[in-house]
Amino acid sequence: MATVLTESHWRDSARIPRFFFIDARASFPLLLFLLHIRLWSFILALSAMAFFGLLERYGFSVTVFLRWIRSVLAGPRKMAIAWWKE
Repeated sequence: MATVLTESHWRDSARIPRFFFIDARASFPLLLFLLHIRLWSFILALSAMAFFGLLERYGFSVTVFLRWIRSVLAGPRKMAIAWWKE
């Protein structure tokens, strides 16, 4: 039985997949652009790649960013009892 040498490990499954320097989460708008080459799809693909690049630059994942946005929109005051039940 031949042994197969692999360079990857199970711990690498938590890493963000990439295609060279492009985040894999931006691959859907990029695929949309490649299948439907128009100016709006090009702008959408570029903005998605820029958005995910900025998220990575500041150390956010998509879920952490959405939770951060939710906390910013909710404000600093958290009510224990809803205002309609007072």
